[in-house]
Amino acid sequence: MKIDDLQLPEKPLFLAPMEDVTDSPFRQICRQKGADIVFTEFISSEALIRDSEVALHKMSYNEIERPFGIQIFGGREEAMHGAAQVALNNNPDVVDINFGCPVYKVVNKGAGAACLKDLAMMERMAGTVVDAVKDRPVTVKTRLGWDDNTIRIQEVALMLQKIGVKALTVHARTRAQKYKGDARWEFLKKLKNTPGLEIPIIGNGDVTTPQLAQKMFDETGVDGVMIGRGAIGNPWIFEQSRHYIETGELLPEPTLEQKLQTCAHQLRLSVEHQGERYGVIIMKKHYGQYLKGVRNGKKLRLELMKYDTMDPILEILLNFKEEEFYALS
Repeated sequence: MKIDDLQLPEKPLFLAPMEDVTDSPFRQICRQKGADIVFTEFISSEALIRDSEVALHKMSYNEIERPFGIQIFGGREEAMHGAAQVALNNNPDVVDINFGCPVYKVVNKGAGAACLKDLAMMERMAGTVVDAVKDRPVTVKTRLGWDDNTIRIQEVALMLQKIGVKALTVHARTRAQKYKGDARWEFLKKLKNTPGLEIPIIGNGDVTTPQLAQKMFDETGVDGVMIGRGAIGNPWIFEQSRHYIETGELLPEPTLEQKLQTCAHQLRLSVEHQGERYGVIIMKKHYGQYLKGVRNGKKLRLELMKYDTMDPILEILLNFKEEEFYALS
């Protein structure tokens, strides 16, 4: 699959942009575990044009993350144009536009999924970003529509293709659904069969296992699959999915030691990237997922949550003995 001149493997697997999750440490680990392309968490265009330290830091990356995309959002054309230029100066492989975030504080400012209520505005927003980053591919992530009465995703795709967008990711829910109910993959299949549509379509929504990644490819015909919540605390889903797609066989689940080693590695990267205080804080949302399904994992998570510095957490993660772990119960 190609996004403009960016060559990706056949049936590529994407890491979805997720707020307060897909920072550089997590992106590095997902790339190492087989994600074919990763994206920053979404970044406010208004913050970028005002040189916000927080926003600029969200764009920082390590070269091992390539190929990676910077995702921006906003409700004003001028801000999106300026933010796209700031993003371009950070040398990403792709600049991505968020037209799908359902959160009220975003849509209330005319950004994210709000653009699904005004396709003319979406066209202008996308056009100004394409114009701002002429030498880099622009991609879009959106939803099926604002609600069931405004599902015009085929029209949206053709419009975006016409103005120069090079790939489209679709979360197969409406904004009204938010993250509830099942993702409606039948619309992805319908989209792929749109006459005249040539840009790659990446499917997103409810892919939490290798079998579901393969199923999305088989049932919808999408060119790529984007995995979001299914990767939190489980970056192995990328290598597992790739192996399953290529062989039809499932790799063994990671051992508890592998989970704890990877969690410790992400903690080190997080502290290096964010500083100790915030690096430890941001990791707290990952422990539960790393320990999901582990006997007495909730108790170990509560133990890890007690600490505000890295060393005692690493001590627990790296020197843990199974019998001591069970003794916590």
